[in-house]
Order: sequence, then structure tokens, then C-alpha cells
Amino acid sequence: MNFPLRLFAAVLCTCLGAAAVPALAQTQSQTMPLLVLNSLSDSVSVINPADWTETRRIPTGKQPHHLYLTPDEKSVIVANALSDTLTFIDPRTAEVQRVVRGIIDPYHLRFSPDMKWFVTAANRLNHIDIYRWDGTDVTLVKRVPTGKTPSHLWIDSKSTTVYSSMQDSDELIAIDLGTQTIKWRTPTGLTPADVFGTPDDKFLLVGLTGSDAVEVYDVSGKQPQRTRLIKTGAGAHAFRALGDGRHVLVSNRVGNTISKIDLQTMAVVDVYPAPGGPDCMDVSRDGKFIYVTSRWARKLTVIDMASRKVVRQVNVGKSPHGVWTLDHAPTH
Repeated sequence: MNFPLRLFAAVLCTCLGAAAVPALAQTQSQTMPLLVLNSLSDSVSVINPADWTETRRIPTGKQPHHLYLTPDEKSVIVANALSDTLTFIDPRTAEVQRVVRGIIDPYHLRFSPDMKWFVTAANRLNHIDIYRWDGTDVTLVKRVPTGKTPSHLWIDSKSTTVYSSMQDSDELIAIDLGTQTIKWRTPTGLTPADVFGTPDDKFLLVGLTGSDAVEVYDVSGKQPQRTRLIKTGAGAHAFRALGDGRHVLVSNRVGNTISKIDLQTMAVVDVYPAPGGPDCMDVSRDGKFIYVTSRWARKLTVIDMASRKVVRQVNVGKSPHGVWTLDHAPTH
């Protein structure tokens, strides 16, 4: 997606080059690599957290846009949208496990918590594909036409419903996994992107990348009800649970910040600087650091949550879009 403030934001982040950032205190017990997806370099950067160097780059298919750690944590899956492939990477060794072909336009991806369903959003081709997963391979069950530009997916904790934002028609849809049919469709604010469900499955949060806020929907009934609008920052985009069962982070890509939302009060309770167009995030196992891809600066940025300061930036490839490590805080 393009934004009118993109160049302005990129200029602002140049003052935070890696050489000007103080060293990250060695208080983490990390042993696993960080994997950073580079959408326009067709690769994944492997970062060694011991010395914060990029040790190598793993070639992927064309235009990988999202990566996803499977619920059993055995593989990180990279979705290569223009190659119609999935690259499976071992999160412990950063070695490619296999490449799965014939997955049409996988832009975003998600496993159901019970690992029986695997779902991909075809952002370019306007459909959502629902696959069965047998523990090894995926089998297409149904291709669901959705309308304009399905973007980000979320599956409830019961593995019954998949939600998808529709970024070019400003909508949110819900699909029943059992019948593979659309349950409902509701209008949203401008350019909805990532979606995040509360642990009790009652509420769904939607980042409005074309605006400066997060919408909250009550999805516990037959039809969704918008209950709140949380002002966060320009270009509200991607979510990451903090791992304490109560808070979630949202990256504000144009505002160059990350907001911390309390899920009990549905209010912003803290804000962190995140230069260079913050996108997808992960959180360190001890909950002290945010790892975020700075999309317009070609960097992985590390933020100390206690001091609210950027403590490290690592050069990676073009348009870094996602980051995962096995040494992470819980995802709920």
C-alpha cells in the first residue's frame, strides 16, 4: 500500500542509523536466530542475536509478504505471493525444510489453533483459500471469492471462524470454516489491515492503515457490532500480543510509533518510538524488547520497552515486512 506521507517518514528515520544507536544490553537469553522477511529482496535475513549481525540471506520466491510460525513451532512459513509457493524454514537452524508449490497468490496466511485448517488470503486475486492440513501436507477444500483485496486473517480460538480485512473495499468478513461460506460482511474505516481477536473471542480489533485508529467489533453475536474506535497513530497496521493475556501492540506505520492497548479498557496505555515505517513485530521471550521491521528504512529495529527507546537497528533487505524468532513471548 502507498501512503502520501511515505517519503516524509523515510526522511525522518535517516537520523536513526545503526551507527548512532547504543548497544543493546546483553540481558536476553536468546539462542535462536531472528528471521526477517524482505518483500522486495525476495529473501529472509538471518540475524544472530549474540552480536546482532546478519549472517546470511535465504532466497525465497517472488515478493514474500508475510511469514508465520506454525502453532507447533516446528516451522516458519514464508508466503511467496508472486511465485505461488510456501517456503518452510526451521526456526532453530534457519535451514529451508521444503518448498510447497501450487499455493495461488499467498499474501497472508494463518493456521487454525487446532492445526486442522490452513488459510491463505490472495490479496492480488480477490479470494481466500481454505486448506485441510494432515500434519504434513495441505489439500485445498474451497476457494472463496471475497471481493476486493483480502488482506489480513485471524482465526478464533475454537478453530471455527476465519476473519479477513478487505483493504480496498473497506470491509471485514467472517467465513465459517466448517462450511467454507461467508457468514457476514460489515463496513469498516479506511484501508483495514491486520485483525486481532481477544482471548475470549468476543472482540476483534482492526487496524485502519488509511486512518489513525483501531476499530473494535463485538463478534460474539450473529452480526458484528462496532463498539469502539481507539486512536493510536497514523497508519495503524499490524498487531502483536504482548504475551500477558491483557495487552496488544499495534504498529502505526505512518506515525512511526507503536501503541500498547489494554484489552480490558480498550485504551492506549503506552507509546513507543518506531522509526522508518514500523510493520510486523515480535516480542522477546522476557517481554522486555520489541522487534519490529522498519519497512521504509530497510532495518530491523529493537525497542527497549522500559526506557521506550530504540536500542538497536540492523540492516536487512528491501522492504522488510515481518520478523519471527522462537525466543518469543507467548502470542496471546
